[in-house]
Amino acid sequence: MSSLRLGMDMQLIQGQKMILAPRMIQSMEILQLPLADLQARIERELQENPFLELRERLGEAASSRAKEESSAEPLHYDESGASEYERLEQLNREWEGVFDDEPRLSRSAVEEAGERKLEVMANVPDRAPSLQEHLAAQIAEWDLDDRTRRLALHICSYIDRTGYLGTRVSIRTRRGQRDEHEEEIFRPVPLSEIAATFDEQPTTAEEVEQVLLNVVQKLDPPGVGARNMAECLLLQITEETPHADMLRVLIRDHLEDIAHNRLPVIQRATHWDIPAIQAAIETLRHQLDPKPGLRFGESEARYVLPDVIVERTDDGNYTVRLVEDWVPPIRISRRTVELLRRTDLDEPTRQMLRKKLQAADWLVKAVEQRRQTILKVTQAIIEHQRPFLDLGPEHIQPLKMQQIAEQVGVHVTTVSRAVDEKWVQTPRGLFPLKRFFGGGKANEQTGEDVAYEVIKQKLLELVAQEDKANPLSDEELVARLNAAGYPVKRRTVTKYRKLLNIPSSRQRKDWSRVEARADPTAQVEVSSAYPPPHPAGRPDAPEAGPAFPSPSLGPAAEQPPADMEEASRP
Repeated sequence: MSSLRLGMDMQLIQGQKMILAPRMIQSMEILQLPLADLQARIERELQENPFLELRERLGEAASSRAKEESSAEPLHYDESGASEYERLEQLNREWEGVFDDEPRLSRSAVEEAGERKLEVMANVPDRAPSLQEHLAAQIAEWDLDDRTRRLALHICSYIDRTGYLGTRVSIRTRRGQRDEHEEEIFRPVPLSEIAATFDEQPTTAEEVEQVLLNVVQKLDPPGVGARNMAECLLLQITEETPHADMLRVLIRDHLEDIAHNRLPVIQRATHWDIPAIQAAIETLRHQLDPKPGLRFGESEARYVLPDVIVERTDDGNYTVRLVEDWVPPIRISRRTVELLRRTDLDEPTRQMLRKKLQAADWLVKAVEQRRQTILKVTQAIIEHQRPFLDLGPEHIQPLKMQQIAEQVGVHVTTVSRAVDEKWVQTPRGLFPLKRFFGGGKANEQTGEDVAYEVIKQKLLELVAQEDKANPLSDEELVARLNAAGYPVKRRTVTKYRKLLNIPSSRQRKDWSRVEARADPTAQVEVSSAYPPPHPAGRPDAPEAGPAFPSPSLGPAAEQPPADMEEASRP
């Protein structure tokens, strides 16, 4: 029997490994930053690094010379740093006296700049209140006893950001063997749990329900504190709501039929005509909100700043220029560099200053290299996508990042970082730079490559021109696209239809046109008087529970009915 031997030994293993220098890592990070984040990054570095200072835009001569110095050589990393120090010393000697000759801002100019900054700070909008803050402010104004007020606030702490009574829990889901990700689902909270966690005991679930119904659910926004979608929508109906009685019946008994556009089913159950049902559904879509809490506590709208502007010249060509007004111009501070020449500095301080100087120099060069890369990449994109600018989005050309990388002479990952979260202002509108990339297929009739975006535009055109009384199914859309020379499969059409927010053929069907076609004398207009509903759907019938998935059913509850999705968006 062999014995188990434990021991330690040393081996030499030869291999190749690529290690990115800190300077290159910083260059890639700066390249990927959007314009607003780059501005914040530079402003933070200006505060933390004494070797950086703002450069006034005083003339093309000084700026062009600075660009030549900063972009004369590619980014290299010297482990010792000796070459960097020598280059900076040489730069300092060449620029001797240049900065001293620059005019300084007058006192009035400094005061004016300060007033502009204060004006900008004064006009910054305040943070919007969260849903809980909004509810708590209303409860404070109600004439309630102390226990009821605190119980109402306790109930509000269990209200989800969408406005429903429940909490969010994170779960890990697996798609396939390796694809594992984390997602949030909605978990309803029983009233007994809310009662058990209240700080004053004994508290019963019945007492919690009374406060929920009489206080919390009467707060703004209407529908807050609901336990399912049907209850949320019913809480928003008032006597002033158009078709109020019809809406109550539809919400209680036919939410699922509405989601799948099964209007004949609703007609047979209620004996209402199709136009009347459609009018009530339109009110449901546009006046009731299935997620009332989403309008609170949202971050302020983030304005998109174009990084590049493309303009058409008189001769029909296009010029590309960078937007540099938002990027603070920075340079190495000559006066701070003089500190390194002092002889009374100890070695630790000198080393610290050298690191700061090196970091400042890296940042200046990285910002300039970002500028040059984005400019070259955008120019190459515009050359390929000129038909898009001349004729419109339906003429966009298939384009891959590898093509731009080969034309510019950089790696494809550099192109990816250069276009990530970057926007370009064109005569056709404002677009993300990624909008101009995409694959395509060869048109079987013409033999030319057609971008996937063109196929999407053709799909929108077919849906817009279809007969709404008999809309095209996905199979019919595939047949028509193939007949037009676009070889696509059914799963591709289904995918594009969902990306373009096009409902299914069943949901696109206009039943009023079907009735009008069956009965030419039928009036499509909605009558003001509705016949009494079927007894099974009378308003005073006991609630049978929501017909559409409620928030208690997990991820499906996050999605409103397909025909109510627009109304659910805050």
